Amino acid sequence: MEGRSITRWLFAVCLAGFFAGLTHAQDLPNIFIRETVYYGLPGVTDPASGFFDSIDCNSPLHWDERGNLYLFTSVRHAYRTSGRNLFELSRNSERTNYLEIGVTGDKWLEATYRDSDGTLFGWYHNEAYSFCPNPNLSAPRIGMMVSYDEGRTWQDLGIILTAPDSALNCDTDNHYFAGGNGDFSVLLDAEKKYFYLLFGSYHKQIEEQGISCARLSYADRFQPVGKAEKWYQDDWREPGLGGHVTPVFPVQTDWHRANADAYWGPALHYNSYLNMYVMLLNHAVDKYWKQEGIYISYNYDLTNPAGWSTPERLFLDPRGSAYPQVIGVGPGETDKLVGKIGRLFLLGHSYWELNFLRPGETCEDCDRQFAVPGREPSVPNRLPGPVRPTVQTTRRGGAQLHLALPRSPR
Repeated sequence: MEGRSITRWLFAVCLAGFFAGLTHAQDLPNIFIRETVYYGLPGVTDPASGFFDSIDCNSPLHWDERGNLYLFTSVRHAYRTSGRNLFELSRNSERTNYLEIGVTGDKWLEATYRDSDGTLFGWYHNEAYSFCPNPNLSAPRIGMMVSYDEGRTWQDLGIILTAPDSALNCDTDNHYFAGGNGDFSVLLDAEKKYFYLLFGSYHKQIEEQGISCARLSYADRFQPVGKAEKWYQDDWREPGLGGHVTPVFPVQTDWHRANADAYWGPALHYNSYLNMYVMLLNHAVDKYWKQEGIYISYNYDLTNPAGWSTPERLFLDPRGSAYPQVIGVGPGETDKLVGKIGRLFLLGHSYWELNFLRPGETCEDCDRQFAVPGREPSVPNRLPGPVRPTVQTTRRGGAQLHLALPRSPR
């Protein structure tokens, strides 16, 4: 990635309506990453399954009217905790209750949205293992559920995104997936018309592999099955169930080859300070999803899938850790809404805060920071340590690994 020239043009539409067209990289924000006091999210603890403060996907948060902040973390199943703010969350996460309606397989809760009346909607990554002769391969799909008690109990609303049957590749070299749609993030647009899903597409056909986009009408949130639309050939022309995709960020090398090279696992938020949407991405460079780095992209208009800027690598070494996520630290901020300052988490661990700068803005008090390569100033990258040891299992229930080791993110 760093060895080739990066095109730094962004097609964007400003939410205020006065900024449109091709924009050079000088009009993109900058970021400074400052080391700070360590904080770890309360993860999934289930000694019988070998999970201790573990996290295996994006971790959504929301506030209620009484000023309580709720966090969901998942390893095969969602757990919930709460507190008065991000740094006062209870360390005792409780297993949530799924009310099944025939959707089999494990479910990772990756995104939430709370209506003003308290109704909470959740989107989950679902894996079943009956698609290929190799029992370790699956083809993920994306479903929805709803809660009326702040996420303690969930009622399933069904599967809303799947890959075409023809997109399955049981001869894949990939260690985890033979196809499918999963590893995603969800945001509602400013006008409350559509939920937008940015997700990983693992189709057999290389032209449909990469970070892809779908949308679901806000009006269909209680009955979403069969209502989602996928972005394909510059329009919302394919169904969510079994539809084709045109990736926003195509793969560099086929996901189904041993030397796969692809972005995956987007984490979206709206940045109120920048007045832009921000996406963080993982970057896998082999069939085991070895993590090469953390990347960032920007967009003025969530409704325009073509508006995302070319991903740029954050100037830090993730040491193999995946699931980058920015969580706001201000009042009312979450994983979906961030201001000028946010905490950067990898696998639920944070040693860093991100200081977002508007295009052309400088930072007078940024004395020790990491920057996007090619943008000044910068310092040598390193992962602050020591990192708190934690059990991290793959989605297959694989080996226990420490964060400090080069490793597969899954």
